[in-house]
Amino acid sequence: MKIADARVIVTCPDRNFVTLKIVTSSGVYGVGDATLNGRELAVAAYLQEHVVPALIGRDASRIEDTWQYLYRGAYWRRGPVTMSAIAAVDTALWDIKGKVAGLPVYQLLGGRSRDGVTVYGHANADTVDDVLPEIANYVDLGYRAVRVQTGIPGLASTYGVSKDRLFYEPADAALPTENTWSTAQYLDHVPEVFARVRDEFGPTLKLLHDVHHRLTPIEAARLGRSLEPYNLTWIEDPVPAELQEGFRLIRQHTTTPIAVGEVFNTIWDCQQLISEQLIDYIRATVVHAGGISHLRRIFDLANLYHVRSGSHGATDLSPVCMAAALHLDVAIPNFGLQEYMRHTEATDAVFPHGYHFADGYLHPSEEPGLGVDIDEGLAAQYPYRPAALPVNRLEDGTLHNW
Repeated sequence: MKIADARVIVTCPDRNFVTLKIVTSSGVYGVGDATLNGRELAVAAYLQEHVVPALIGRDASRIEDTWQYLYRGAYWRRGPVTMSAIAAVDTALWDIKGKVAGLPVYQLLGGRSRDGVTVYGHANADTVDDVLPEIANYVDLGYRAVRVQTGIPGLASTYGVSKDRLFYEPADAALPTENTWSTAQYLDHVPEVFARVRDEFGPTLKLLHDVHHRLTPIEAARLGRSLEPYNLTWIEDPVPAELQEGFRLIRQHTTTPIAVGEVFNTIWDCQQLISEQLIDYIRATVVHAGGISHLRRIFDLANLYHVRSGSHGATDLSPVCMAAALHLDVAIPNFGLQEYMRHTEATDAVFPHGYHFADGYLHPSEEPGLGVDIDEGLAAQYPYRPAALPVNRLEDGTLHNW
């Protein structure tokens, strides 16, 4: 069964997505997500100009060989553009293999390790008073875990706080908008938020918070210690992860669990963090970490060191990626949590899928393959729209991590 065709589809049903559709000589096809938020066309070009021509005529059943061919064969390894492109191919080939076998992909990965996938939602608002009903709304919907973000007094805008409470999309303009940041005001404010939340919702609701790479290790250590009374499931991305030994300093000062990795692309990005047990959850995801094949390798490594999965699942990952993530989530032994930001009605229409949410769990489709598709005719009605992620500056104008 040879690859006869491969098409790159760029569409914007409320936000931009890049999808690869691989068609075999027998007519069976599979889909893979290649979306890289704010840099979508870079991946689309990489696929169209370099990957697609090399796929035609290859054996669609040789998933691992094709992965190695695209990774080793390019010579220029790793990086978000390359790995997102490889991920799209890998995911589409798993979709095809499941359809040929007549089985959902999770069955090909060893079958179920759990009945459902625990997910968390994003409660956010400008003030603490306003975020409490947002949390209550997620609890009423059945969520067992909630990420909490609020505005910071004195700052005009804050990461994680959106106009639309259910559909958060940070890429908000054709060119990057600028935010202003104050670490001191942030560190003073966040413990007050979680004191109120715990007082309102009690000790059992899983609570999470995203720092979004904005602190130094000692600042992150201070934050983690100040949040210990409120028993967070994790603080996410407390510092940029390039200097990984910095996480050792955080570990020395707090027992608040740490999650990191949504910007990671390969197992090498997280090897030290995992093997030295400097983190508790690894947040790498299917589309940015080389597909189902490579993310499974990352999770297998993590399992040796008591690190659990916590995959990224924001709206910049299409339903194709969410479907793939769920098949992996339900199969691996060391699953932790899955981020789940709901897509808009327009996105769901372009990407019809069989996964569903019930009682705080997401459930993968039981259809052969991934159980997700793309309506190419409908996708064509939503042309690409330039959208960039913001940038961040300190109060004195210094460029900071967004």
